[in-house]
This record gives sequence, C-alpha cells and structure tokens, in this order.
Amino acid sequence: MEDLTGSVEEIQSHPSDQRPMPAIARKQILFVVPSPLGDALLTTGVLNYLIEKNPDAAVTVICSRVNQPLFRAAPGVVRTIIIEKKRYGLHWIEAYLALTRRRWDVVADFRNVAIFRLLHSRARFHAAKRNFTRHKVEQNSQVLGIPAQDPKLWIDEAARAKAAALLPANTPLIGFGPMSSSPFKEWPPERFAELARRLTGEHGALPGARIVVFGTSQEKSRARKLLELLTPQSTIDLMGKTDPLEAAACLSRLSLFVGNDSGPMHIAAAAGTPTLGLFGTGWPAVYRPWGKRTAYIARHVGLTPDQLRRVPHEQMPGLAMTDIQVDEVQRAAEGLLANAVREEQA
Repeated sequence: MEDLTGSVEEIQSHPSDQRPMPAIARKQILFVVPSPLGDALLTTGVLNYLIEKNPDAAVTVICSRVNQPLFRAAPGVVRTIIIEKKRYGLHWIEAYLALTRRRWDVVADFRNVAIFRLLHSRARFHAAKRNFTRHKVEQNSQVLGIPAQDPKLWIDEAARAKAAALLPANTPLIGFGPMSSSPFKEWPPERFAELARRLTGEHGALPGARIVVFGTSQEKSRARKLLELLTPQSTIDLMGKTDPLEAAACLSRLSLFVGNDSGPMHIAAAAGTPTLGLFGTGWPAVYRPWGKRTAYIARHVGLTPDQLRRVPHEQMPGLAMTDIQVDEVQRAAEGLLANAVREEQA
C-alpha cells in the first residue's frame, strides 16, 4: 500500500487482489468520480463498461469518502483513493504525487483535475463542459464516445444483510427522499405526509404500506417535520443509518420511491425500483431519474429576475416546488406502480 498522507487516504478494496502479479502486468485504469453522490453514481455505467471491456485490469478509483462504498464491491477495483478537500488544492497535488509513480493505460477523469493531465497514460478521457440539454448519463458516456451506459450498482452480501435487518419482509414499502442539496429543491413535508396517507390508506394503491425515509444524519434535523407528521407505526426512519451501498440494497426492496432531486433518487432508479423524481430549481433534463421504471414532475419559478428580487428571503426555499400538487404526484406514483404490476404479469 502506498504511503498517502494528509488529505488523501487509500483503501484496498479487494484483499484477494494482493496475490502475486502474473508475469504480464495487469492493465492499469484510473477512474476519477465527482464528489456529489448522485453525480458519482451516474458515472458507474462508464466504469462498468471499462471493467467489462478489460476484465483483467486493475482499477483505481478516486472519490469522496461518502461515495467510496459504491465501488467497494466493483470487480477489478483494487484500491480507492479518498480525497478530502484541502486549501489551495493541495489534495490534488498529493494525489498526483501518489499516482505519478505508475504508468496508466486508461485515465477517465470526470472531475477534470488539471494536474492529472500530466499523468503518463496511453488513453486519456476528461469530462466535457456541462451540457444543460442532455442527461448526465449520456454526457458521461459520450466522454468515451460510447452509447449511454446505465448506472451500475455492485451490491455485496454485507449490504443485503444490512437491508434485511433494517426492513421487514413481506410488507409493502414506499421510500421517501425528502431532502436535497438545497431547500430550494425540496417538496414541502406536509405534502409528502399527505401523499403517504393517500397511498397507504385503506383505498390507496398500497394499503398498509410502511414509509421508509432516506437521508443522511446531517439532514435529519431538517426532515424532523416530516417524521413528526408520519405515525411512528407506519414509518421506518433510515436517515443516517446506511452508507450508499446499504441504501441501494434497501431501495431495491421497495415497491416505490418518491423523492426530490438527490442521491437516493438516483440510487433508487439504478436499483430498478419504480422511481418518481420531483424537480423545482434544477435541471431535470440533466438529472431526472434514469431508467425505464422512472418518471419525474418538474416546475420552474415563473417569475422574472426583477420579481424574484422582491420575494422575501424566507419565501424563497421551495418556491417552484410548491407548485407541485399532491394530486399530480399521486397520479404519477400510481401510474408507476400499475406499470410495475403489468411488467410482473407479462
């Protein structure tokens, strides 16, 4: 293991890969992912493509600490390097000094780290300037000039065991993702609670279903209002109780997921769970849930810049999201559930 200090930490992902190297050295792939959870997940299809095309390669992934679990069970990933931000970009210099000791066959950099362009590599790919009209999955795949690659989840047995311990068997489950990276992108908690009552009530699409709430421990205080509006008997609070891979295992067990533009929304879609995304301030063309079992509802602030300047600051959060009505979300959710039933019966 290389001696990485300061803001850079290396993790051996697969101890089994520490066996003696064969006579012919393995191909070396460096894969650099964005920090946000959702953005990182949307690169995994490209990583899966590289792994499948190079099954004997040794892959190094550079990621943030929160994203590292996504890659721990990926075949061929022999180490991950965790980046913790440091002043003056010193974290990238430290990473470069560790990486420059090796010649790379492929460098795929989705963070566009300038100093990484100095690494010795046979093939080099860097993320292009953001396109606000194409989905991020398509943009990421285009970096390599390949067709759109669906995001990939490598869920290990440990994650599945954690999900089995957290969630009851033989009970319909609906996931809610009430948080997002900004309060401007969050649907009001009162409407999530009303949606829960409608979907799980006696005449609902999933009567008796329990609501599973996803989020980080840092977000729990912001989600407290929603948790208070839901009855404890009908709710499973998973906020801060799972890492991203454990969350993926939990999300794969759900009948439905409804959430704001967030990492859990993207993970749910990648897990194949019927997923409904809610969008206000943001770019649904770029970040809508990706997959055949997905749908989204979007609203935009219908105000001029001058009108926006006159809106009191306390009224700004969720301004566009308040235009999304419970009736519309209910219809879309029921449509996803009906489609899922038809797929199972086909």
